[in-house]
Amino acid sequence: MSRAVVLTGFGPPSVLELRDVEVGSPGAGQIRVAVTFAGVGPTDLAIRAGKVKAFPAGPGTTLGFEAAGVVDAVGAGVNDVVPGQEVAVFLPRLGGYADHVLAEYWVPKPASVTWEDAAALPASGEAAARTLAELQVREAETLLVLGGLGSVGTIAAQLAVGRGAQVISAVRATDFAAAEKLGAVPVAYGPDLLDQVRAKAGRVDAVLDAAGRGGLEAAVELAGGTERVITLSDHRAAQLGVRLSGPDPLRVPAALAEAMAALTTRALTLRPRITVPLAQAADVHARLEDGRVRAKVLLAT
Repeated sequence: MSRAVVLTGFGPPSVLELRDVEVGSPGAGQIRVAVTFAGVGPTDLAIRAGKVKAFPAGPGTTLGFEAAGVVDAVGAGVNDVVPGQEVAVFLPRLGGYADHVLAEYWVPKPASVTWEDAAALPASGEAAARTLAELQVREAETLLVLGGLGSVGTIAAQLAVGRGAQVISAVRATDFAAAEKLGAVPVAYGPDLLDQVRAKAGRVDAVLDAAGRGGLEAAVELAGGTERVITLSDHRAAQLGVRLSGPDPLRVPAALAEAMAALTTRALTLRPRITVPLAQAADVHARLEDGRVRAKVLLAT
């Protein structure tokens, strides 16, 4: 048996409860991991509240798209990791808020990478590396990142800078210094976003909307069309002809490897984090929802 935080229904944070669950043995192509830390992300909150229908979540579902821990069993066909090995796992089918989890996507955790960094990386690192590949961001190009200090935007900005691109980062006015530390040129969200970006860079080559808080119309105009504009969460994507990006099973391993490699070589710095016990997941959701916490949150098992 394993302890896990499960949904008892959809609604406020109080629908999350710590229960004993049966995890089972890994199937073909899977590993089972004894979790050290599990990451909490904004999509977790939306799923819990019943605002996201794209995931097969319901009563009894364990939330969490990412975790880090020690492999304790491997399924048939798995030959790149062994029990006792430390890994970070990406969980597109959820399950991270638990003592143990079955995973289909993983990347080894080097000894130089902390447990906290390893747990905070998979979901956002996969999304950042994936979208940069989809956008085909190249050296000397200009990338606009909407939400440049969120979990995905922070990583995407640094990976793009590492490729030799100029990054324009749309953030809060109070976060300009933080964006500059990542190598980006900051601009403020607001009705004059278009003019601000043009003043800094003129036309941009590609846009990653990592926030879903608006600005897609300006992004399309700045990029000269929708071909190289991607959003991760804006529900107006189809209406505007913009691609809504999601995980591609064939690309996940390469994306995780790219993100972990950047972290290992210290070419990547992650957002500030706080850690809380697994049993306090409901309280964490409440604190994130009302804005009392802006840092990345990890659940400690």
